[in-house]
Amino acid sequence: MAEHYYYGTGRRKTAVARVRLYPGNGAVIVNGKPMEEVFPREVHRAEILAPLVRVGKEREFSVVAKCEGGGLSGWAGAIKMGIARALVASDPSIKPLLKRPTNLLTRDPRMKERKKAGLKRARKAPQFTKR
Repeated sequence: MAEHYYYGTGRRKTAVARVRLYPGNGAVIVNGKPMEEVFPREVHRAEILAPLVRVGKEREFSVVAKCEGGGLSGWAGAIKMGIARALVASDPSIKPLLKRPTNLLTRDPRMKERKKAGLKRARKAPQFTKR
């Protein structure tokens, strides 16, 4: 691959994606495999490409992403954020495009709620019997 690239880190839930944007033809490689192999669902693929489509550069860059932790949905969200950050690194003038109306640069703070003592799950209590 070409030497020069733009870098962005994306996170979502427990997933972390390290994303490199190379000048290229729009190929997306995730953990050494094509995106279509890793993400069978069209929803995930559309989410990953959202920042590139938003700025109209889906054919100008090739994406190489390395993901760890979490599952496929977390990976997709993390790669999306990593691509958005790398795009801003490549051209700071597109930052407002990525902020409004859908903020692609902000980390989604929602995490899995921990299980509490005396409960079956985070909030589900054991069945209550009066008599």
